[in-house]
Amino acid sequence: MSATLTPLKFLAVNLSIGTAGVLAILLLVWTAKVPWRSLISAPRAFDARRLTYYLIAAALLVGAGIGVVALVAPGEPGWTAFGVTGTTVGMLVIVVLNTPVQAFGEELMFRSAVLPAAASWVRAVRPALVVGLVVSGLGFAVIHGSADPWLFGYYTVIAISTGLMATISRGIEAPVAFHVANNVLFTTVNTVMADGEAFAIDRSTDSGDASLLILGAVNVVMWCWSGCTSRELRPDERVDRPDCSKRQ
Repeated sequence: MSATLTPLKFLAVNLSIGTAGVLAILLLVWTAKVPWRSLISAPRAFDARRLTYYLIAAALLVGAGIGVVALVAPGEPGWTAFGVTGTTVGMLVIVVLNTPVQAFGEELMFRSAVLPAAASWVRAVRPALVVGLVVSGLGFAVIHGSADPWLFGYYTVIAISTGLMATISRGIEAPVAFHVANNVLFTTVNTVMADGEAFAIDRSTDSGDASLLILGAVNVVMWCWSGCTSRELRPDERVDRPDCSKRQ
């Protein structure tokens, strides 16, 4: 339960979360008798090109957010000094190769499984969407284990924003792209700015601050941008309003 992430612990955490996401999908498919493809994207098919498109945009937005935080509140993220050691290299290898597994697993669990499962208990479309977003958003915030109100609120904003991305774009590509870009870039910066040591994730009380508003704004911008680009879909794919009932 230590907050310090050694390379081995980091690898184990990422793999376990990725596995949990796949198991959540399989469990929902088994219990609700729904095709797994409809939980990934519906009514259209999963689009790898769209995922790449969103990933590039998300990387630019997250990079800009990190840059602003570094300018206005450089001491708040817990960065100490730049350093590269064997530990740093090991962490960076895991970040590049394994962090996408963790991000994809969380999206499968909360956006593809928990959100539609919670929403399915309500028949009307808009209330169903609200229930799904609230349940999946609070669940996402709770499992990150932060007692700090700033961090808890930030995790909730991430969850609601990515949930809206998935609903509006009718697929998991946008939230996965944002989650991967966010986690890979932030973890990379945290690793190289840990003075050659394994970095720690502090989620205790008073570990957050108002600089999280900058990162929260990045989430909202990505959500709004994915909503605008969804209007450029072909007429047979265009979405006029979210409809969680079609995912039941």
